[in-house]
Amino acid sequence: MKPVVQISLDVTSIEEALETAELALSSGVDWLEAGTPLILAEGLRAVRELRARFPETPIVADLKTMDGGYLEAEMMAKAGANYVVVMARAHEETIKVVCQAGKDYGIGVMGDNLGCPNMIDGARLLEDLGCDVIIHHIGFDERRGIAARGETAPTPLDQLREVVSAVSVPVQAVGGLSIDQAIQTPSFGAPLVVIGAPLAIEPDRFARAGGNLGEVLKQICDQVHAYGDVPVKGKQL
Repeated sequence: MKPVVQISLDVTSIEEALETAELALSSGVDWLEAGTPLILAEGLRAVRELRARFPETPIVADLKTMDGGYLEAEMMAKAGANYVVVMARAHEETIKVVCQAGKDYGIGVMGDNLGCPNMIDGARLLEDLGCDVIIHHIGFDERRGIAARGETAPTPLDQLREVVSAVSVPVQAVGGLSIDQAIQTPSFGAPLVVIGAPLAIEPDRFARAGGNLGEVLKQICDQVHAYGDVPVKGKQL
C-alpha cells in the first residue's frame, strides 16, 4: 500500500487543532488524529469539528479504549471518526466489541500494543480479535522512567520488523521517534507514518526551516510519499 502520513493533534484546544490540521493538510498530510489530550479537553466536539471542517479527510480518534468498548466506538463513529483505538491490555471482550462496532458503523479499528509484556504477541492478539491496524507503541512514561534511571529506553524500531512479520494488517510505530526515524518506518514494512511529538522535540530542524511548520511537514510528506508501495500481507486500507 501507499504510505500514509498521519499527524497527531496532541493539543488541548479545538482552535489550535483546527489551525494545525489546516496547515498539515495543505502541506501534504493524509490523515488527522484527534489525539488523547485533545479528546480529553474537548470531548466528542473535537471529532465533530474536525469532521465538519475536513469532510473528506480520514480521522483517527485516539481514545485508547479500555472498557465500554462498543459505546465508545459508536460515539466516535457517530461524531465522524474513521478509526478508533483500542488497547491490547483491555479485556479480550472489549477488543471484540470495539471491532464489532467498527463493522456495524463502517469504521476501522486500530489496536495498540502499549504496555504488553510481549509486544509481538500483543500485536498478534489484536489482529486475531479483529483489529484492522496495529499500533506498535512505546509509551511516554515508560521511556521517561527508564531514561531517568540512566538506562537506554526502548524505541518502537527495536521490534518493528518482528511486529510487521507477525501480522498481516498495516502497522504504525509510535513513541519517541525522531522525525527521521518516523520517515524510515515504511522501510521496516510499516506504511502508516505518525508525526506528533517529534515536531516539538526537534527545535533545530524547525529552526532550519525558518520556523515554518508547514515547510517541515511538507519535507516529511514528500519523503514518505516518495517511498512507493509498502508490502502488506493482508488487508489494505
